Amino acid sequence: MSESSATRLGVFKTYKLYVGGKFPRSESGRVYEVSDSKGNWLANAPLSSRKDARDAVVAARKAFGGWAGATAYNRGQILYRIAEMLEGRREQFVREVGEAEGLSKSKAAAVVDAAIDRWVWYAGWTDKIGQVVGGANPVAGPFFNLSTPEPTGVVTVVAPQQSSFLGLVSVIAPVVATGNTAVVIASEKAPLPALSLGEVLATSDLPGGVVNILSGKAAEMGPHLAAHQDVNAIDLAGADAALAKELEIAAADNLKRVLRPQPVDDWSADPGTHRMTAFLETKTVWHPTGSLGSGGSSY
Repeated sequence: MSESSATRLGVFKTYKLYVGGKFPRSESGRVYEVSDSKGNWLANAPLSSRKDARDAVVAARKAFGGWAGATAYNRGQILYRIAEMLEGRREQFVREVGEAEGLSKSKAAAVVDAAIDRWVWYAGWTDKIGQVVGGANPVAGPFFNLSTPEPTGVVTVVAPQQSSFLGLVSVIAPVVATGNTAVVIASEKAPLPALSLGEVLATSDLPGGVVNILSGKAAEMGPHLAAHQDVNAIDLAGADAALAKELEIAAADNLKRVLRPQPVDDWSADPGTHRMTAFLETKTVWHPTGSLGSGGSSY
């Protein structure tokens, strides 16, 4: 048999977690089978453990200071760079999204294009959201009173279960665009687009730890992350009613911000700004005005 006619050995992809800018397997050594919409085996994905979730929180906290302290303009540049790299790997994501969600190639391509556009959209908001939700406040007296938004901190995101890529991007991008860091629990049924997104983030300019992606069971990891004292907020987008209630109760222990599940009929619709403002704190600063000259005029 000639070399040209020989059958190549299949090279199967090993999907890994994305934590702290690295690609570990689950510390538990567990995996689970991921199938397409017809039940055909696609890959084994890591089945994350409680320890993996704790490691992701540590990485997110370590990255928070530098990311929150970066200029909004710089964060926008980095998010735009991610969109550029997604565009370069478009065909891979079209295939993975099509398999994950049972879509034709043309419909999967439309979903991927919308997800890339969504990254660009949030990249443009990084240096504008402050003008929308902050500003100078009118006060009686010789004072300046200024309100400015600041990121909440480490945010756990339970990604949408059905929209494996566009929904995923729609919940991650607003968290990091506003200076927060994220611990993401990917769709249990369709985690592969999320794990591949980690490969894009790792080769972009995004600092390690800003986004950490776990695959596995939200019902297993969610309660530990919701109760974690170093997690500041949680987005329950992909949690069902029973799990959402459990996580909301656990989150109350250290007064986490909670974004409750909201029905989304179409993830490609205009997302508005509510997912950005959900994870922002408002800092208000008072400063006395000064007097200029003997006339007593002030500035």
